Amino acid sequence: MPTNTPSPELSASLEQGGTPIAFADATASDGALRRFLHGLPGIDPVGLEARAASLGTRSIKTSAKAYAIDLAISMIDLTTLEGADTPGKVRALAAKAVHPDPTDRTTPHTAAVCVYPDMVATAKEVLKGSDVKVASVATAFPAGRAALPVKLADVRDAIAAGADEIDMVIDRGAFLAGHYLKVYEEIAAVRAECGEQARLKVIFETGELSTYDNIRRASWLGMMGGADFIKTSTGKVAVNATPANTLVLLEAVRDFRAATGTQVGVKPAGGIRNTKEAIKFLVLVNETVGEDWLDNHWFRFGASSLLNDLLMQRQKLATGRYSGPDYVTVD
Repeated sequence: MPTNTPSPELSASLEQGGTPIAFADATASDGALRRFLHGLPGIDPVGLEARAASLGTRSIKTSAKAYAIDLAISMIDLTTLEGADTPGKVRALAAKAVHPDPTDRTTPHTAAVCVYPDMVATAKEVLKGSDVKVASVATAFPAGRAALPVKLADVRDAIAAGADEIDMVIDRGAFLAGHYLKVYEEIAAVRAECGEQARLKVIFETGELSTYDNIRRASWLGMMGGADFIKTSTGKVAVNATPANTLVLLEAVRDFRAATGTQVGVKPAGGIRNTKEAIKFLVLVNETVGEDWLDNHWFRFGASSLLNDLLMQRQKLATGRYSGPDYVTVD
C-alpha cells in the first residue's frame, strides 16, 4: 500500500474532504463508535507477521549503522518506573540522558526521561537548560483502573511539576468489554487536561488486547481522542513491543494522516534491549511511513537498557574495539 494513500476500504468508510475528518458522528454513541471501529479493514495476522519479519532481515552498511545508532539514541525515552526509584537514581538517569557518554560529547542526548509523577520535579531540575524532555506516566499507570477524576488529578500533578509529556494508559478492561466511548472520552478528557502544556502519549498495552484488529481499533480510538503519540506498552506485562504490533501502529498513523492530514507519533516500549533490535524498528518505520517519522518528534523508544548497548556499539564503530558493559553506567 502506498505510504500516503489510505486503503480503499478505509477511504470508503470515511468522509473525505478538504478539511480534516470530523468524528462527531462516529463518537456520538457507543454503537456509532463500534460501527466505525469495526468497519476498519481487518488484519491478516500471518501476512502482518511475515512482513514485519522480512523487514527485520534487511542489512545496512557501516556508515548507515553509525547514523542509525545516533538516531536511535536521540529517540530514547530513558525510563525508570520502579517502586524503588529514589531522587538520586532519577538525578543520575537525567544526567545520563543529557550526556549519555561523558567520554564523547558528540553523542546525542536522549529525547526524554520518563518517570512517575512524584519524580518529575527532580528530573526537571537536572534537565533545566537542556533539550531533553520530561515525560511522566499518569492515569493510574500501569493498570489504568481508577475513576476519571483521579486520573485527571494525576495528570494535573505531573504537569504542575513540569512534565512536558504525559504517557497515559487506557482502561483495557473497558476496551475489551466494548465500552469504546468510555475509553474515547477518557482520552479526550486527558487531552484537554494537557492543553498546550504537554504532548499526550496514549498507551494501549498491546499484549493485553488479544488481536491485531483490536490493536488497530485502539490506535484509531487514541488518535481520534487527540493523542500526539500512540504507544504499544507499559513494559510491565509479558508481551510488550514487537515488530508486528508496532507495524499495526505505524500503518494506523499512516492511514490517519492520509485521511485527516494530522500526523501522530509512535512509541514502541518494553523489550527492545539491543542495537540490532532497535535498527530493525527503524527499518520498519522507514519502509512503512517514511522519513517524516524518522525524528524523535514522531518516533520514540521506551527503554531503559537499550541505551547502554547503543553506546557500546557506537564506541566499537569509533574505536574498532568492544569496550563491554563495564564502560557504561548501570542504571
